[in-house]
Amino acid sequence: TNSFLSFFPTTAIVLNVGADHLDFFKDIDDIRNSFKKFVSLVPENGLVVINGDIENVSYFTDGLKCKVVKVGTDINSNDISAANIETDEFARCSFDLMLKGRNLGRIELSVTGKHNVYNSLAAIAQAIHMGIGTDAIKLGLKEYKGTERRFQYKGKFNDVTVIDDYAHHPDEITATLETAKNYPHKELWVVFQPHTYSRTKSLLAEFGKALADTDHLIITDIYAARETDTLGISSEDVVEEALKYGVDGYYIKELDEAKKFLEEKCS
Repeated sequence: TNSFLSFFPTTAIVLNVGADHLDFFKDIDDIRNSFKKFVSLVPENGLVVINGDIENVSYFTDGLKCKVVKVGTDINSNDISAANIETDEFARCSFDLMLKGRNLGRIELSVTGKHNVYNSLAAIAQAIHMGIGTDAIKLGLKEYKGTERRFQYKGKFNDVTVIDDYAHHPDEITATLETAKNYPHKELWVVFQPHTYSRTKSLLAEFGKALADTDHLIITDIYAARETDTLGISSEDVVEEALKYGVDGYYIKELDEAKKFLEEKCS
């Protein structure tokens, strides 16, 4: 919601602006307006780091009196960019770090997924602003192993690798499954519990498309969180959307039932 407008930031980092929390916001334009207000809170001696690939990025940056650094994968339109991105056998990325067209050397990440390239570029922009040297930046990113519930390795069951991820928005799911497809595997099983009725209803088509990008899909009942009104939506609707894309999909009401189902299928 708009709680971030109560902050007093000296640095603001904006990685993406997408449709979410539509139980509070009217639409994507309302969300974009809130982010514009957020970056406007940064004082003249502060810093705004923003993903230069965001649609109409100038909407957020025009008129700002503070320093603005755009990051992304296009070396021509961004101040700090990633070139020659490569992915290893465990979905970890490396890239050439470009600062206004100047190559500062190779960055190697120990976290998985191309979305972490953008995360690292934002961290790099902040570090450079603080006067941290390139060698220290490279070392820090190499040693960073990630956080819990972000493509977190949990162990193995019957020689099946188990990964936990908190992705609960279609864009996050897309990034997670792209990472999973670049991770060692034969078949990909996805178990997903939708989070809130309002998000599921407003982004139903997007959920179906994102979740279908797997070999096998299980959807359990929606986690209501703060909500009590089902809005006439259910996890069966999500499965139906995903089935349109030809995925092998199942609706299984409870997580314990899904666990038993997987024990049989993956034995």
